[in-house]
Amino acid sequence: MFIGSELTSEHSSHNSPCSADPETETHRIFSYNQAVIQDTRPSRHHNISWAGDERVSPPDRKKGNRMKILLTGATGYIGKRLLPGLVARGHDVICAVRDRNRFAIAPAMQAQVSCIEVDLLDRESLAAIPQGIDCAYYLVHSMSSSEEFSRLEHLSAVNFRGRMDELNVRQVIYLSGIVNDKSLSRHLASRKDVEDTLAAGKFSLTTLRAGIIVGSGSASFEIIRDLVEKLPVMITPAWLNTRCQPIGIVDVIELLLRCLQKEETYNRSFDIGGPDILTYREMLLGFAKARGLKRAIITVPVMTPRLSSYWLYFITSTTFTLARNLVNSMKVEVVCRDNEIMKILDLQPMTYALAIRAAFNSIEQNALVSSWKDSMVNGRFRGNIVDYIKVPQFGCLSDERSMAVTDPEAVMQRILEIGGNKGWFYMTWLWRLRGILDKLVGGVGLKRGRTNAESLQPGDVLDFWRVLLVDKIGRKLLLYAEMKVPGEAWLEFHIDENNILHQKATFRPRGLWGRMYWYSLVPVHQIIFTGMIRRIAGVE
Repeated sequence: MFIGSELTSEHSSHNSPCSADPETETHRIFSYNQAVIQDTRPSRHHNISWAGDERVSPPDRKKGNRMKILLTGATGYIGKRLLPGLVARGHDVICAVRDRNRFAIAPAMQAQVSCIEVDLLDRESLAAIPQGIDCAYYLVHSMSSSEEFSRLEHLSAVNFRGRMDELNVRQVIYLSGIVNDKSLSRHLASRKDVEDTLAAGKFSLTTLRAGIIVGSGSASFEIIRDLVEKLPVMITPAWLNTRCQPIGIVDVIELLLRCLQKEETYNRSFDIGGPDILTYREMLLGFAKARGLKRAIITVPVMTPRLSSYWLYFITSTTFTLARNLVNSMKVEVVCRDNEIMKILDLQPMTYALAIRAAFNSIEQNALVSSWKDSMVNGRFRGNIVDYIKVPQFGCLSDERSMAVTDPEAVMQRILEIGGNKGWFYMTWLWRLRGILDKLVGGVGLKRGRTNAESLQPGDVLDFWRVLLVDKIGRKLLLYAEMKVPGEAWLEFHIDENNILHQKATFRPRGLWGRMYWYSLVPVHQIIFTGMIRRIAGVE
């Protein structure tokens, strides 16, 4: 969830005169064809293409318009969606990521995209950013990784500003949060501090301040979806009456693209929001209406911020730290000062109801480009994938099973579809029970699911696991446990050259309690892992 915020009603408290016509907007939803989308039907509002809630402006490859762009946060929710748009406009993009193993460049974009490994907290690592950068996007945020996120965000901004000054970058575009309220949460105050820090640079800074961002895979969308679809009656805190101004992810991406080298946006900050000003309560009811559900919401004044945080944590897929930060931010009204940026960039934003419709279109097409759940701060995984990919042997306990398979390709596909809505092939109810117990002790639980129902990428979330390795050619999948356990755990599937399926669970216990934990589960493992490998192999 992006907060400044990210959340979304078909009821609109206020409608902007520049609101786009829903019927015209609906005609702009087209199929997605990898990175570059060809527009098949013109719109009187935008010359754009759509992919569910993915929208990309047409290529602009006129001589002299091609730029070298630095994209930070390229593996994040916004960065993954912005990258195809930059490529479609003909730019060369250098993606700065903390872990190169989490970043895969689509074949259609390889000629224009390169990747460098950078840690913004380590000033020396920024030397990897090459000369010749024209513009840069600063899309780095710390939401739930640490209690000291404000200090870390400030240090990252200072280091980034210094390197951009050294390279004589012309423009930096920063996506922040709406900070108009006099009493800001720690999270929003940190966003403002980052903006002030970047503004001290020699480059021209353009700041877009968003409130609630609505799109498939966004934290706000998924939290609203969890609440509305799971709870017919909601007993909610009073902050549900706080007003906000949600904006669709497609409009956020389009604004980020149109700001490039737009001198009217230099050294200025702009609030960005859709045409609807809603309370969080109206957003929940609007979502329910869009889904054809009847929901009752009762607000009570006695729910403390801590209780509110627990309420979000247990009902939704969010972590407790993120839930607490969101609750603190949601008590602050996030409404745009004006819509000036929409006039400057000639954009008419979509309504909240249309943003929900577009998000579900992406979900139904299984075309999610990114999800907030895949963020490395959404779990206990720390460091780079390479630090965990070598499964330890010494001092470990394991459960290993093997079985011959007759159709290895079909078996590998089943392996890649494990978890999420399809479950764990055998006694999935026990996995769900383990997820509930994990939530009760402060873990991530099983509600995170997976971003794509058919494919996996390194770094993806898979229920309470994290994907470390996906090797389709070598026919191997390696997962790392993010549930609360007294130690560390890996789960590996591998089909060898003799078409033997190997399934191995490895556990590195922490002390005596870790060993007791493992041995107490041996009878359960015997049942679950035996049944699972047989189902995956297609024996049952």
